[in-house]
Amino acid sequence: MALTPPRTLPPGLLIQTGQWVWSSLWQVMMSQMAPRDRDGAYIRPASQFRHDLGLPPELEKTEPEKIQPEKIQPEKTNSPHPAEPNRYRLIVGLSCPWAHRTLVVRALKGLEETIAVTLVVPRPEAGGWIFTEPFAGCQTLAQAYALAQPGYQGRCTVPVLWDDRHNTIVNNESADIIRLLNDRCNHFAQVPQRDLDPPDLRPTMEDWNTKIYHRVNNGVYRCGFAQTQAAYEQACGELFEQLDELEATLQHQRYLCGDRLTLADIRLFTTLFRFDAVYYSLFKCSRRRIQDYAALGGYGRELYQLPGVAETCNLQQVKQDYFGNLFPLNPGGIVPQSSQSFDWLAPHDRDHLPLSAA
Repeated sequence: MALTPPRTLPPGLLIQTGQWVWSSLWQVMMSQMAPRDRDGAYIRPASQFRHDLGLPPELEKTEPEKIQPEKIQPEKTNSPHPAEPNRYRLIVGLSCPWAHRTLVVRALKGLEETIAVTLVVPRPEAGGWIFTEPFAGCQTLAQAYALAQPGYQGRCTVPVLWDDRHNTIVNNESADIIRLLNDRCNHFAQVPQRDLDPPDLRPTMEDWNTKIYHRVNNGVYRCGFAQTQAAYEQACGELFEQLDELEATLQHQRYLCGDRLTLADIRLFTTLFRFDAVYYSLFKCSRRRIQDYAALGGYGRELYQLPGVAETCNLQQVKQDYFGNLFPLNPGGIVPQSSQSFDWLAPHDRDHLPLSAA
């Protein structure tokens, strides 16, 4: 007696149903992970903690010419968080480019012995970042935010500049934190002569920062988190237009602002470091790799090879966290192998370009 085959949905209907279910779920998950505008373009929420570091009491009494008034604004020296060694720490995730900026500046300024670091890792099932070791009685970053501000309902992001004395958050905006490390913490840095925020270059730095933030730093996320074809194409076009401009500029000068390394370079570097391994494929930034740009690739290598910078870079952790935890973009959580990875230790070939002795 022949068995009657089980009834199944017609293949076409099955596929349509699956597409509808997955598309609906995808929209819900993306709306939580990546807020969008009416055109489907990703909108990055603003940071909520923007406090400053003030002068420690002993420097408030220092003669004005010895405290570099152009670097420390007098109206901000009444902060409840004076810049003191061994009082503050950075809470960072090694995969996060925004947190990575703070680690690079910490290394370049020689603040490793006076600014501690606490690590978090992403865990979607826990709703965000968790501490690798218990911290201040907290298991998750969200609990630390609640400790700093009871009832806090915003996003719990890294990096965080944390005040150990008061168990609270000073700042969670990377652009602020790297300036605080360079300017406010300079009196206890081991490399105080390295000024990454020189006053005479600030207008040029800000011009670059404005373009690079929108088109590159956040631009890769605008590509990866775009929820319409039009939003993706606009973001991708702007990204590669900006990379082309950077390539043309760096063919003729050592750094973004000329012959001196600045915070603008650090802000760009942490995105470049992740580009070929993650953004090129996962975020669909696939027109070209950074290693395909002669000047931009060499520039990235030079920054990577600066003393202390390589120790802040963990490409395996970057790949694991992006591919393993961004479920809406990579449901299987499979981390790809790289057959043509960027060789960060290859010669950068930029010694022929002028370099400031300062």
